Amino acid sequence: MRAHLERLRRESGGSPLYERVAGTADLDELADVLTEPGRPLWARELAALRLGLAGDRRAFESLVLFLNHRDPERCASAAYALARLRDPRTARAAAALATNELRVAYALHPVRLLVELRAPESVPALITTLRRRLTPHDPYRRVALACVEGLGALADARAGPVLNEALAHPALAEAAVHALARIPRQR
Repeated sequence: MRAHLERLRRESGGSPLYERVAGTADLDELADVLTEPGRPLWARELAALRLGLAGDRRAFESLVLFLNHRDPERCASAAYALARLRDPRTARAAAALATNELRVAYALHPVRLLVELRAPESVPALITTLRRRLTPHDPYRRVALACVEGLGALADARAGPVLNEALAHPALAEAAVHALARIPRQR
């Protein structure tokens, strides 16, 4: 979290607004930063992070937008806050982002968030996302690898078939072997 705050401090360029948003304990003031027109992106992100970490669900929509941002650092900070927000909508939103083929370039953090959440949506979303990555010359190997590793961490037998398919892909084979080893054998 310290790295995220330092990045936002740099983005603020020394704005007094940074100190106000970073220092306030007033959750209503933070929520206002999310909705007031003209607020810079860094201020909205900082307010959403602070609200999310405080368990205030008013941050949910903003954090989901940041989870789907083109900047990986914003995605990572949003995933961190969403995992701690404990909003029941989070897993469904992360699954929708992870399986959206139009946004697959930004699916890495939603995939990792699904693994951390261990929600009912996690395994089906990771299977779907991985299966789509198992095409020749797919450019999203990091997403595929995160799915393989995540399915291994979740150790759900439903992942067996897609992990067996991943064995045929050199970039995924070693991780798939380890993931398959973690899945309990059916008797």
